[in-house]
Amino acid sequence: MPHTTVPATQHIAFAELQDLLTQIFLRHGTSPEVAAILAANCASAQRDGAASHGIFRIPGYLSTLASGWVNGRAVPQVQDVAPGYVAVDAGNGFAQPALQAARSLLIEKARHNGIALLAIRNSHHFAALWPDVEPFAREGLVALAFVNSMACVVPTGGHKALFGTNPIAFAAPRAGDNPLVFDLATSAIAHGDVQIAARAGHRLPEGYGVDRHGQPTRDPAAVLDGGALLPFGGYKGSALAMMVELLAAALTGGNFSFGFDWSQHPGAKTPWTGELLIVIDPSKGAGHSFTQRTEILVRHMRAAGQDRQPGDRRYQQRAQSDRHGIAIGCEELARLRGLAAAPLPPAG
Repeated sequence: MPHTTVPATQHIAFAELQDLLTQIFLRHGTSPEVAAILAANCASAQRDGAASHGIFRIPGYLSTLASGWVNGRAVPQVQDVAPGYVAVDAGNGFAQPALQAARSLLIEKARHNGIALLAIRNSHHFAALWPDVEPFAREGLVALAFVNSMACVVPTGGHKALFGTNPIAFAAPRAGDNPLVFDLATSAIAHGDVQIAARAGHRLPEGYGVDRHGQPTRDPAAVLDGGALLPFGGYKGSALAMMVELLAAALTGGNFSFGFDWSQHPGAKTPWTGELLIVIDPSKGAGHSFTQRTEILVRHMRAAGQDRQPGDRRYQQRAQSDRHGIAIGCEELARLRGLAAAPLPPAG
């Protein structure tokens, strides 16, 4: 009898993955609006090769929803605070629907005033941060985003976790090319990447984490079991993490990374904090020359030896996924389809 090789992965189209994830979120307690936004975000990360923020996050989303920690049906409340200031109460829901609810007003203010900020509070952010800023750059705007998370990073000179991984994202338009986009944690490594390393049995590089006793460790399981991450670049990363706490929590009215208690919600994974976005219309300053000046900088970076620009790897993976489909392990895909086939929760 001939031997049949079962493929380890399957390739599916972005739209198919997005629809599959939408059905999963719907069947686990979110509203249709929230389901569509979270599914698009998660599918985008998977398409672009951000494994730690793609379908890897689905169990965390679902356990959090089941725990009652987050409101998957929250309707964000948008407040027009000032000429350059928009605030949103996410209603203990996810941050991405809050951003979507305020997006048009934020862009309107940025184009009118040259700059505007969006302060999101009472929100949960469990995803990559670059999808929050890249769309603004595609409309010719410069955007920055800051979000704090749960306490899992020891400040420089400290002995216990205080800050979150506290990422910063930035996007700027280019002339005739994809935007420059970066998304970096102020910790030495993203928390999701530690989880992936633990699952795969890989060691971490030196200087990335400590165990529950505050001793340096390369064991990701020890970091996750009562240990903590370290900031990147020592005191420099620690200072940036502090800045993110002030911008994303103190300024917005959200919780600090150490300021919430989810002990009564077993299974909760999403940090209940805040997010700040700053959007700038460069036409008010450099006019239409901004993107050309960006290209001058890119040319000089390439001349200096930097061949890959911020965002290039994601764009290359995105193009490959668009051509051939998104590669997903067969077992993982079967599990997702099973979750999508679960009975819908009762209405109301």
